[in-house]
Amino acid sequence: MLASLLMTGAGWSQDEADEPAFSRGGADGCLGCHRQPELQGIFVSPHGERGDARTPFAQLECESCHGAQGSHPMGGRESVVTFGEGALTPVDEQNAACLNCHESPVGAEWHAGEHAAQDLSCASCHNSHLAKDPVLAEATQADVCYDCHQRQRGQAQKPYAHPVRFGKMDCSSCHAPHGSATQGSLKRLTLNETCYECHAEKRGPFAFEHQPVTEDCALCHAPHGSNHPAMLTRRAPLLCQQCHSQAGHPSLSLTAGSLPGGSPSALVLGGSCLNCHAQVHGSNHPSGITQMR
Repeated sequence: MLASLLMTGAGWSQDEADEPAFSRGGADGCLGCHRQPELQGIFVSPHGERGDARTPFAQLECESCHGAQGSHPMGGRESVVTFGEGALTPVDEQNAACLNCHESPVGAEWHAGEHAAQDLSCASCHNSHLAKDPVLAEATQADVCYDCHQRQRGQAQKPYAHPVRFGKMDCSSCHAPHGSATQGSLKRLTLNETCYECHAEKRGPFAFEHQPVTEDCALCHAPHGSNHPAMLTRRAPLLCQQCHSQAGHPSLSLTAGSLPGGSPSALVLGGSCLNCHAQVHGSNHPSGITQMR
């Protein structure tokens, strides 16, 4: 029914007694009460563009999204569709109002995605009344995501992290916020494929591969941030020794005084294991089976 009403223009009024009436005044009738400054940005936002027939303000203005005014305000907030925190309208009805126009760009993945599973509304992340929605801007998107993802906020502030806090990339560079069939709502099928979009030189294939690299980048790297260089989960040699035993390694010193400072092992000096095994992501050298060249 709503779709047919939207085609008639902002001045249409419903005559049937069993249907709420649309306002003849459009947004002017709403602004008589709703004068909050944070609502005024909609007039310079994409939703307020009258020249585009697809936008709310080219149709029924505020009522394109909030539904027919009917007896509102006498009928209270429950007589119109309300959005966001504290809204009386059920989440599925809120989202239906948005998906009436945005079903195609959002895609079917939304209905099977993690955000939908958590019963989040579109208005939980988006603010359609602002001139520029913060979640759509690279420099401000992460702050919106961090409202829920507090752990990732802390990780992103660590010394070694992706440049999210500098506005050089955003959460949606790696994640698909509207839904994905992958764990963590990644944009690609696997974590490695997502990482390779920027780190293509680590993709391979290599003649001599390092097994953890081909399996999962997160076995060695903390994708949201780390206190260790290269966003490693631990520093070498501790990281390497999670898989590789040090027993019998030729760099182990025979006496405590054989290395500077009395260190018991060359593994803890300089680049540690990478002093020798520099091609840790894989090697194409004929003698690269130990990733040393």
